[in-house]
Amino acid sequence: MTHPQSGADRLKPDLEAMMKYAGGLEAELIAIRRDLHSHPELLYDVARTSGKVAELLESWGIEVRRNVGRHFGRGVTGTLRGTAGSGPVILLRADMDALPVAELNEVDYKSRNPGVMHACGHDAHTAMLLGAAQTLAAFRHQLSGTVIFVFQPAEEGASRSPLDGRLLSGGRDMIEDGILEGVDQCYALHVMPELAVGTLGIHPRYAMAASSHFTVKFRGTAGHHSAPHEAVDAIQMAARFVTEVNGLMANGINPSEAAVLAFGTLRAGTAINVIAEHSELTGTFRAFTKSTVSRITEGLKRHAAAIASAYGGSSSLELREGIAVVNDGLAVQRMLGAARKVLGDEQAYLLEQPSLAGEDFGWYLDQVPGAFAFIGCGNAERGITHALHQPRFNIDEAVLVQGARVLVRLAAERD
Repeated sequence: MTHPQSGADRLKPDLEAMMKYAGGLEAELIAIRRDLHSHPELLYDVARTSGKVAELLESWGIEVRRNVGRHFGRGVTGTLRGTAGSGPVILLRADMDALPVAELNEVDYKSRNPGVMHACGHDAHTAMLLGAAQTLAAFRHQLSGTVIFVFQPAEEGASRSPLDGRLLSGGRDMIEDGILEGVDQCYALHVMPELAVGTLGIHPRYAMAASSHFTVKFRGTAGHHSAPHEAVDAIQMAARFVTEVNGLMANGINPSEAAVLAFGTLRAGTAINVIAEHSELTGTFRAFTKSTVSRITEGLKRHAAAIASAYGGSSSLELREGIAVVNDGLAVQRMLGAARKVLGDEQAYLLEQPSLAGEDFGWYLDQVPGAFAFIGCGNAERGITHALHQPRFNIDEAVLVQGARVLVRLAAERD
């Protein structure tokens, strides 16, 4: 394994030596990823994962902060200060949480937590960032500026804050604890099985949509089917709401903007011959601009209140508002430059269509310029083709070193 240089070369990072060093970590990164894959944890309950991350960062001499997050305190950050002079503060982020999915892969490292699986590749993201952290720590004397490694819980969802009751994802929780203070640029990678391993795709502007989750509850008055005039039917209110909201999306949103809303669940009623007193609908909507997100949000509130009033009932709306992942133009070019040097000129490219999926890295990019890219993990010849969030999702583990190298170049290379 190549060792860091010293003396006269201190002010100029030896990026090729860094790439070789990262390549020498392949077996270690695979072992880390498989260990994390075997022990997936949901949302903020990432004690084992965050503990291992913190221990590894500390073993490499990186300044570690545990229990990061103003509301939940489950994140980890590592700060590496280069000794080759002043430079920008660059933040690199990985997510740690898994999904409530029962794994169907028959592999040695299959999930040992029934009903929970790393079906979105966050185990890979964590391993890649750890590989970058270990490499950069070994070459800190050639590094100018500061690198902040962020390991975030609860990217896949949100929990109600014990402090103020808001539904918060892990990114928002850690940002409210000040992790972006003084940061100049921020970057994140996400594995993508639709892209072949050894490639990277990035959207020039909107990487992903603002994904917002909502729950609408209607309350009426229970009654017997023989006397509907004495009751207020919560099922009818829910049905009317679905119709009205579909009209909102068809006629109230600018047709030139991409936006979609769909309902996921409807719960109501207790018996076949009792008019329902309660109903509850859940769903998501996705859009790219803040104005469209606001327009849909206000429309949900307005229609729920109007329908409840018309029927003589009441309503409530609970919303976890999302934000689009908006890439910075200069940061996109830096990402492409780093990826092309790692993967090859033809292997890193701009994507034409943004994704309507959501990602809470948008909250980082709302405050600090940066970029979010998709790195290929698919391999059709090996049958690694299943999509994210599926029970047979897997990755070609060659992506681990590739991702680590891209992150190293983003942190160490100076324009």
